[in-house]
Amino acid sequence: MATWSNLNLQNSASPLMEQIIFFHDHTLVILIMITILVGYLMLNLFFNKYINRFLLEGQLIEMIWTILPAITLIFIALPSLRLLYLLDELNNPLITLKSIGHQWYWSYEYSDFHNIEFDSYMIPANELLNNNFRLLDVDNRIVLPMNNQIRIMVTATDVIHSWTIPSLGVKVDANPGRLNQTNFFINRPGIFYGQCSEICGANHSFMPIVIESISIKNFINWVNNYS
Repeated sequence: MATWSNLNLQNSASPLMEQIIFFHDHTLVILIMITILVGYLMLNLFFNKYINRFLLEGQLIEMIWTILPAITLIFIALPSLRLLYLLDELNNPLITLKSIGHQWYWSYEYSDFHNIEFDSYMIPANELLNNNFRLLDVDNRIVLPMNNQIRIMVTATDVIHSWTIPSLGVKVDANPGRLNQTNFFINRPGIFYGQCSEICGANHSFMPIVIESISIKNFINWVNNYS
């Protein structure tokens, strides 16, 4: 989860988030190179002469500053397209989770099991325990098995919400009257926090999401006990 003075991205808990971080670093290196080059050229302008009686045209430099940015954009666009297709790929999900956005809470349904559905509300500040996080913890967590492909289907009943878990690289808009889907793969146990990241009203930031990742054996026990 995000902590104080952490300027980096959150530690990834899925292969897709790892790829997103790699792409971020790749793009950042290119941007730093561009910034240094432009800064160097701007600095040279301060020490340049204002006249050049031999300068009539600059076809070569114009060709360079047209082709060079185009090549740079290709180096950014190709990994970006690859990542977009990876994020959209859905391969034989083990479990389907349905998430429904309300004002101001989430409802969840485990479509593969009978009678597993619940509402997830933020825990108020006056009811927090010592190990709870303010504005992030909920009364009913999502329990999912790690090392398995998970499909999530997202919709809403009133306004647009957004189901977002940064450490898993998941951000899906929840639109009324529309069913969106995505997938993720949790590769380690833990508790992962997220929030509604859409400006959907006065209390939109108080719709936290908490996923508890456990082993498949413990998940089966949880399903049996819940039923």
